[in-house]
Amino acid sequence: MKVIRSMSFDQQGGDITARAVQATAEPVTAPALRQAILQHLQSALGKDPAHASLHDMRMALTLAVRDKVITPWLAATQASHAARAKRVYYLSMEFLIGRLLEDAIMNLGLDEIAHEAVASLGHDYRTVLDDEPDAALGNGGLGRLAACFMDSLSTLGCPAYGYGIRYEHGLFRQSFAEGRQVEAAEDWLRQRHGWEFERPEAAFRIGFGGSVAEHGKSAVWTTEDAVIAKAYDTPTIGWQGKWANTLRLWGAEPLNVFDLTAFNSGDFVGAARAEALARTISRVLYPDDTTDQGKELRLKQEFFFTAASLRDIMRRDAANHDDLRGLAGRVAIQMNDTHPAIAGPELVRILHDERGIDFDEAVDLAQGCLNYTNHTLLPEALERWSESLMGRVLPRHMQIIERIDTLHARRHPACRAGIIENGEVRMGDLSFVMANKVNGVSALHTELVKSTVFADLDALHPGRIVNQTNGVTPRRWLRGANPGLSALITQTIGTGWEADLERLRALEPAVDDTGFLDAFDAVKAANKARLAAWAGRSMGMTLNPEAMFDVQVKRIHEYKRQHLNILETIALWQAMRENPGAGWAPRVKIFGGKAAPGYVMAKEIIHLINAVAHVVNADRVTRDLLRVVYPPNYNVTMAERLIPASDLSEQISTAGKEASGTGNMKFALNGAPTIGTLDGANVEIRDLVGAENFFLFGMTADEVVARRENPHHAAEAIAASPRLAAALEMIERGAFSGGDADTFAALCNDLRNKDYFTVCADFDSYWQAQRQVDAAWADRRGWQRMAALNVARSGWFSSDRTIRSYMETIWQAPSLL
Repeated sequence: MKVIRSMSFDQQGGDITARAVQATAEPVTAPALRQAILQHLQSALGKDPAHASLHDMRMALTLAVRDKVITPWLAATQASHAARAKRVYYLSMEFLIGRLLEDAIMNLGLDEIAHEAVASLGHDYRTVLDDEPDAALGNGGLGRLAACFMDSLSTLGCPAYGYGIRYEHGLFRQSFAEGRQVEAAEDWLRQRHGWEFERPEAAFRIGFGGSVAEHGKSAVWTTEDAVIAKAYDTPTIGWQGKWANTLRLWGAEPLNVFDLTAFNSGDFVGAARAEALARTISRVLYPDDTTDQGKELRLKQEFFFTAASLRDIMRRDAANHDDLRGLAGRVAIQMNDTHPAIAGPELVRILHDERGIDFDEAVDLAQGCLNYTNHTLLPEALERWSESLMGRVLPRHMQIIERIDTLHARRHPACRAGIIENGEVRMGDLSFVMANKVNGVSALHTELVKSTVFADLDALHPGRIVNQTNGVTPRRWLRGANPGLSALITQTIGTGWEADLERLRALEPAVDDTGFLDAFDAVKAANKARLAAWAGRSMGMTLNPEAMFDVQVKRIHEYKRQHLNILETIALWQAMRENPGAGWAPRVKIFGGKAAPGYVMAKEIIHLINAVAHVVNADRVTRDLLRVVYPPNYNVTMAERLIPASDLSEQISTAGKEASGTGNMKFALNGAPTIGTLDGANVEIRDLVGAENFFLFGMTADEVVARRENPHHAAEAIAASPRLAAALEMIERGAFSGGDADTFAALCNDLRNKDYFTVCADFDSYWQAQRQVDAAWADRRGWQRMAALNVARSGWFSSDRTIRSYMETIWQAPSLL
């Protein structure tokens, strides 16, 4: 008999209280899991095995596996409570968690047991796992980083909560119509979400608008509108099931669900108006903010989840502590980009207006708790809200921001710019001023943060900016996504590398062993064959698995330069057509990613890629040498298919614009060498894998800045590059648009006359680097060795390493394992 610690939820406020129970700790077996599945089929779904659908089987398996997560989840909460340990609170607008079932099974070590249990019930295990929808809670690297961090926080036993929004429809579901992106609502919550626990006892009233009445040194904010933020908890289990933290997502609900008087008077739509308006806040991730209504909704979303999270944090702290002045020793709040920047003013409001702490001291207390991760150097991505919008939606916070700005200027007379400037509230500056630590996410990015966007503030606050290079969880992105390679790694260096990824260095001696390289190549070939089969089923395309799979998958943005890739593809296609027998390396160019609905130029890049694919794939001369593929609706599950099957990783952003990237790390970890610029974490990848195992091209960040000073840089680059000029001319004369010369005029005009992201200036260097890739590919054994060395030398890019560094240098948070 073994004592297992379990907890129950206090219905008064959602706090967890501990109680010890006696239970027999029995290992999970396939028959036991099978019985648990059958029990959930009957008790939770009302089905017997003979009539269970695929959805029923997946839900029953989910609930059975979830049962195994609950015990360590509650035990972790009890341990945190008993230790009175400092907790980390990670506030993020996105958590791109993907599918959870297979991840939980893997982390619990139940892979073979679950497979056997499902098979014994007459279902195909892979089909059951694939029935789970991707949770539509993020867009790109920002959200996927947050998900990786939650995995690592649990693996390392750091007491933590993730806080975000429970989006009903997420970003959007992408499809293509005549090559153009079409957005439709995601419907992942149309069916029950088997991993979440609804917490009606954890709900907060969140208000907007209204007026402020001064009362002595504090104020009372009387709101005009309000919604209820209701909590939904998802346990996040770490490796080997030793610890689980909580992802708490907020859903918006109305104060009054239904207006019966309006309904009875015949106003059926008006009767439900309050519910519709409230749910709007948690319906869609990143609503189009090109309209005033969109801007207001964005600001409301950001305040909604941030305010609810802070009230939850303060409630939890107040249940155990009386001294507010010790708050920073118990609470570490990480703002993931500027979306939660309103946390500074809101925490000051709580401490000052509600708890009676002097304003200056409240600011200092809040600064001691808050930290800010900067993810961008792009001016448009550092959010700014007009004073009029902020004052209308959050009038008390506008006053507090003004006072913070004044206080900061008084304390730092040398300050040259304020938080409020030209009628706008600069949320990046607000985040910096209210943070104890500010971190960049790669070595290069951190130095650029210091020298560019926050140069003045860095001079005032030396040492506040620190670096925390991003990482990815090796559990999902290697062991789970690439089981063949994982098995080969374990066979070669033994077990345990999943929690100590730098052990991959032990693979290096094996890269000179032909047997290992043959096995490594066989794994890659099998992954490519599976991807080709999937492309055939889902897109009706025939791909040659022996061709080089050249992949660029990420959010579509001009600085990421998918248009540089497609321009080089056009030039390559022309060269192949002119001399098809020149010994070209056969390539499959694979693109993936979504453009923001209001980002016209990014959507034109998508259109161009698909237009080129339509023409190139139909060319009988080159169809065996070059194919262009753009599967729609790129998400985590698609990434798990594409990345292990990739031969070449395209990381070609304009130097100085990519903060870090995490896709670059996932590709290298799965044995795809990089072609890229010295941007973001590419710099560190190249340093670690070796310059000889990385295809470098393009200008440095300083050279990009210098090149832009020449107003004719684009025209000069085009004039100096016959290949680039020919590719642009083909687009302009309608070769990819049925003869319509106007279709891509805006995109081509931008490249010729502005080209802020220096596509033209880097084109020839990119072309030359691609020909170096061709030459390296021809040496099959040399390529295999290069790819294997990328795996062996990528262990530093584990998110476990990143989180350990946050724990030590920013949060001062413990591990309780």
